[in-house]
Amino acid sequence: MIGQRRRQLRAERVERTRYETGVSDMLGFPHGKCRPTYEKGVIMSRERPRGGSAMTRCTRRQFLVSAASAALAGPRAPRVASAQTSVKLGTAVLGDYALAGPFIVAMDKGYLKAENLNAEFIPFRGGPDLVKAVIAGEILIGAAGSTDILVAREAGQPLKMSATHTEGNHFTLNVATDVQGVAELKGKAIGVTRVGATTWVFARMLAKQEGWDPDRDVKIVALGGLDAQVAALSRKEIHAFVWGDGGAVTQLQGKSKVLGRLDQVTPMWISQIQYVSEESIKKNNDAIRKATRAIFLAQRFMRTNTNEAAEIISKKIGWPPEAVLGAHKISGTLLSESGQYSMEALKAMQDTLIEYGVIKKRLPLEEHVTREFVPVKI
Repeated sequence: MIGQRRRQLRAERVERTRYETGVSDMLGFPHGKCRPTYEKGVIMSRERPRGGSAMTRCTRRQFLVSAASAALAGPRAPRVASAQTSVKLGTAVLGDYALAGPFIVAMDKGYLKAENLNAEFIPFRGGPDLVKAVIAGEILIGAAGSTDILVAREAGQPLKMSATHTEGNHFTLNVATDVQGVAELKGKAIGVTRVGATTWVFARMLAKQEGWDPDRDVKIVALGGLDAQVAALSRKEIHAFVWGDGGAVTQLQGKSKVLGRLDQVTPMWISQIQYVSEESIKKNNDAIRKATRAIFLAQRFMRTNTNEAAEIISKKIGWPPEAVLGAHKISGTLLSESGQYSMEALKAMQDTLIEYGVIKKRLPLEEHVTREFVPVKI
């Protein structure tokens, strides 16, 4: 009888141990650290270092309710730290739909936040300042006219083209409202931003295409920004100016009209690109990849939800929604879908800049690009 009683007590201790272990699991306590003991109530005792002890007393009902709640809740998900990475993104100018629009939409629609990026968008006052900021590490990704990469690399600056932003040539020839065709511009003045800029190159290419001498048959005038171009046009100091899709704004205002896109002058071209520093490629590869994806999601949104995108962009860029939609008609179809670039087009651009004396060296084209971030998959 004594032996049988001992075996019964041993079995009860084993069963109690199993129960305690199961309860500890349900409540999330480490094994052996907390156990229920059965007195008048249930006592949850947690082991403490020698020299001190602590016991939390609760009723049997409270204990059972807690255990049942834990069981119903199921396994607890691990806590994941998700601190956002802070990045700054920049464009050469604000007043260009194709250039700035995707950054504005990516910020507004939360595409950058979805990539766990705490992003700030900073528009600059020209490509040279943006190039400096990207190389200095102040801007993660810059977007600007494509010729900037050729000029920067020749100057020995550690910059790489990371994606095509706008394909083809979205630049426009904007003329006085009484001008009906390009032929009427012979002997007249054409406004550009500055000597050596892409707008200057296109004005000279246009003259040559028409069979004119760029130095004798037309006058190419460096005037700077859009306001200066429009003011000179209103005073009849110029009869046309070369600009991006922002010509849609002055056309809506009745101050000029878009005669056409200049892709007729440059059959092979890349209008705008995204670029990064070589240092950022090494140190911030993942952030570049995520930000690029967010920007291209925004470009897709601009193609598929054009009216909503126009409202978003209008508020930031300061154009009426109708002008934004006008700009979309000019350059919306040229927004890149995957960021891939044509080396043939890049070569044509290099040849053109050498021909017009903008650059002197014919560097290997592969030195200008990184292939780590394209094609962009969205």
